[in-house]
Amino acid sequence: MINFTYARATDVADAVRQIAADSTAKFIAGGTNLIDLMKEDVERPTRLIDISRLPLRTVEETKDGGVRIGALVPNSDLAWHPLIEQRYPILSSAILAGASQQLRNMASTGGNLLQRTRCAYFYDTATPCNKREPGSGCSAIDGFNRMHAILGTSDACIAAHPSDMCVALAALEARVHVSGPAGERVIPFADFHRLPGDQPQIDTNLKPDEIITAIELPAKGFSSNYTYLKIRDRLSYAFALVSVAAAIEFDGNRIKDARLALGSVAHKPWRDTSVEASLRGQTATQEVFMHAADLLLRNARGFSHNAFKINLARRTIVRAFAQAALGTPQSQSNKTIR
Repeated sequence: MINFTYARATDVADAVRQIAADSTAKFIAGGTNLIDLMKEDVERPTRLIDISRLPLRTVEETKDGGVRIGALVPNSDLAWHPLIEQRYPILSSAILAGASQQLRNMASTGGNLLQRTRCAYFYDTATPCNKREPGSGCSAIDGFNRMHAILGTSDACIAAHPSDMCVALAALEARVHVSGPAGERVIPFADFHRLPGDQPQIDTNLKPDEIITAIELPAKGFSSNYTYLKIRDRLSYAFALVSVAAAIEFDGNRIKDARLALGSVAHKPWRDTSVEASLRGQTATQEVFMHAADLLLRNARGFSHNAFKINLARRTIVRAFAQAALGTPQSQSNKTIR
């Protein structure tokens, strides 16, 4: 039994004051990840600060043509919101590919960004884990690591980031609005999550006394040529082995712009802008897409049980770009891959 106190934040400023006053406190909104971690004795907050009633549930257009999403918008509401479905369908598709309907009803947009790895050793408090206990070691490196990272790993951690939604947000170049004692700031999505390095216990660049208030999408949504392709062990509710958010903007028959982000292959959604740059001016052929996949995976490293993910990622990238080029995105209701 974990003993903790409960408090409810009245507004964003009050939430910041409360979290700044207690280093062991945690925010709780939908609780779809935090409650699991508490049940497994991985997280032991002494205080839960309920932010579920803060006025952060709107989805609205911005002056520059983008969209601002409140941090407490439920995943289900976001996936089916007309602005998102019409202008950012790759985000809607990624959300619908993740979790179950019941979890999407509870999970918040901001909370999705902060969910922690599903590495079994992280959840097993009887095993060493540098994310859970810094300096104790990484059991996954020499253990069962089939679901683990192949890019951006370190000697301290090979855990993979589990989110689907975040992969699409990375491809769209979203920005994260946060608030803290020092005021408000905006974090580019590429800088929000961290690679493990020698501090794998720190997942993001969000400060401990800050709160996510919104996610902002730019005007360009790649609403015509896109796909979110998720490869997993079963077609029902399951975390990805590899997922790909791919989008293309054409000028005639040549690629004017392209976006490519991978999920479940690194400690953060994986994107390499140099690979996207190599696609500009090219025609949309399998050879061009294979070259892009090879570039993206040039530094990939497999471990004893997950080396297959390198070739799986390569083939998934090529298939995803082919779907995007044809304007035939992967269906999330009928998950059979074309």
